Amino acid sequence: MTNYISSNLGYPRIGAYREWKSALESYWSKSITEESLFSQTKKLRLANLQKQKDIGVEWIPVNDFSFYDHVLDTAISFGVIPKRFQQLDPTAIDTYFAIARGNKEAVAAEMTKWFNTNYHYIVPELNDVTPSLVENRALRYFNEAKEELGIKGKPVLVGPVTFVKLAKGYDDNQLNEIVQSFIPLYTQVINELVEAGAEWIQIDEPILGTNLTVNEISLVEEVYTQIKQATPNAKLLLQTYFETVQHYDKVIKLPVDGIGLDFIHGDYFPLIEKIGFPQDKVLAAGVVNGRNVWRADLTKTFDLVRKIEEATKAETIILQPSSSLLHVPVTKESEQKIDPIILDGLSFADQKLAEITTITKGANEGEEAIKAELQESKKAHEALSNSPYRQNESVAEELANLSKDEVKRALPFAERIQLQQEDLQLPLLPTTTIGSLPQTAEVKSTRTKWRKGEITNEQYEAFIQTETKKWIQIQEDLDIDVLVHGEFERTDMVEFFGEKLNGFAVTEFGWVQSYGSRCVKPPLIVGDVSWSEPMTVKEIVYAQSLTDRPVKGMLTGPVTILNWSFVHEELPRFTVQEQIALALEKEVLALEESNVTIIQVDEPALREGLPLDQLKWPAYFDAATRAFRISSASVKPTTQIHTHMCYSEFSEIFEVIDALDADVISIETSRSHGELIDTFEINHYDKEIGLGVYDIHSPRVPSVEEIKENITRALRTIDAKQFWINPDCGLKTRGEEETIAALRNMIQSAKEVREEYAVKK
Repeated sequence: MTNYISSNLGYPRIGAYREWKSALESYWSKSITEESLFSQTKKLRLANLQKQKDIGVEWIPVNDFSFYDHVLDTAISFGVIPKRFQQLDPTAIDTYFAIARGNKEAVAAEMTKWFNTNYHYIVPELNDVTPSLVENRALRYFNEAKEELGIKGKPVLVGPVTFVKLAKGYDDNQLNEIVQSFIPLYTQVINELVEAGAEWIQIDEPILGTNLTVNEISLVEEVYTQIKQATPNAKLLLQTYFETVQHYDKVIKLPVDGIGLDFIHGDYFPLIEKIGFPQDKVLAAGVVNGRNVWRADLTKTFDLVRKIEEATKAETIILQPSSSLLHVPVTKESEQKIDPIILDGLSFADQKLAEITTITKGANEGEEAIKAELQESKKAHEALSNSPYRQNESVAEELANLSKDEVKRALPFAERIQLQQEDLQLPLLPTTTIGSLPQTAEVKSTRTKWRKGEITNEQYEAFIQTETKKWIQIQEDLDIDVLVHGEFERTDMVEFFGEKLNGFAVTEFGWVQSYGSRCVKPPLIVGDVSWSEPMTVKEIVYAQSLTDRPVKGMLTGPVTILNWSFVHEELPRFTVQEQIALALEKEVLALEESNVTIIQVDEPALREGLPLDQLKWPAYFDAATRAFRISSASVKPTTQIHTHMCYSEFSEIFEVIDALDADVISIETSRSHGELIDTFEINHYDKEIGLGVYDIHSPRVPSVEEIKENITRALRTIDAKQFWINPDCGLKTRGEEETIAALRNMIQSAKEVREEYAVKK
């Protein structure tokens, strides 16, 4: 008879009310001491562990906590410190934060997306580094849980192959050599954990869900053979997630004691039927979605578990979420304002762990033991499925009438750009920002007062107009060519639209970490999406009335809204994406009708939704391109469409970006230190482009010379007539003083380069 054990892969680090964020930002602003930072975060960390124990989780992860990012934690533990920071104390928390955020002397390390999620990790830099074990961080947290709470946790490590594959600073032919240099460090960490009493150690290798080459999978086999030989007393759980493991036949034969597979996002039954599952290994089965917030249909989950048992014949099956719960909010218990039908259908981290323990109980004791929970789950699912959210016939009709032909602009780019240039009369190397401007404490507190009903709608609108007017004047004084209204009325670039489009719902406390202390509150897509009235026109038109310079209309694109929302699992994603696109098209046309001549439709998450398996990319890209064009292609040729992307592997999706047919694209390059520019040396791009010339995720103010260097490097491969100058992302998280200083240097850089360019001509 199969024995079932409940487990978790990782828990949200931010706290139900973002206590973690508050502690970090208080420390960065020097309003609390280092000792207080450590004390506050330890209290939260222990509370998270105790909560999991109280819910009934048997295998509780430790070392899943982080002050910023778990990949950066791994790098610091192994002495992987960028050369520009190596003069600093490697054990100091300020060194850690300097690498993540930059300091006055050095730029921050590159930041990019963790596989196909909205979580950002700090990219390790392996050049000029000899790895060494600076600290066994996993051991420290294992001992803390054991000594403080009596919890013998399951230490979690980022696996060596994933860590090195996600790093930079080496050539492809050095991969084996670099990975080998980390093996002694991993074996030391593991042996010290075993000696301290760790019974199982989870090694995360999500890279196994990507298209590894034959040589790379051979390296994986070699690595784990060496690790197992050097750690004979360790029980190793090789954990994969996000998608079906490539080279399944080889992965299940690796010399580890357990294999973790994601049965929510991975298609494993054909592989198990053909190849089987090894009887000498424990199976850790991800059976509850760790990346979405919707309540599991426990009857289907229970059936899935029985199907897994029957297919694998495994003696021990660990039941767990499909991935770390880092990607979902903490608990739904604080939600008071949402429709009860929707609330009953939600499941955040705490509720997901309760689902895991319930299914584990049923698997061990029989279905009758959880009969009440099964019935309650079924009732909640039926209520949402039959709700009015799913009955919008007009949306279905509009989709049915949508032409299946290619959606495209009325004129090709070469013709319409001439018309736009005649209308706009912008200088060479025009300057702009990406959209949002600093959201100060006053902006946030005023919004909170408005939401609580402490000030009237009229008072709030007057405040927003005052902020807009102030920043239009600041932008004019700085001499920016294309202005933005600042988005002071918006909490978040996706949540804002979720509050205004039909088919969405928003939470009060559904926060999820995006990068560093930056948390977002993804809206919920519960049913058919549609547009009912203008969402952005009033604010943009007001801003435009204050200046003779063009003010961009600012929208979030359909792909990003989809990828940064929690879409109910019963809804077909590509169908929802086209519904969003149709809604946005109405907003774009409303802006155009109001004489807004530049409209930016941001798609920072276009690449994020990519399946890990590249064979699935064409279908995804076709749907994404079509949705963007639906939203933006029906404007007049004289209306200039911009888009923005951040932290994308631009070289991999160059043709797709071109196919969007936006007139101007802005894209992040500052944190990758201009590496993206290399793409243009081998690809011809005929549209206009702004490569972010400084990093807004760092509080440091770049010098004029530093920005000029970024600009001039780009102009070696990109025609100056195509080039726009802008920061690499929105400025809402930055302070007013640093924002103005950085923009002033950016404008000065642009002017100097223009003059130099004119002299050369």
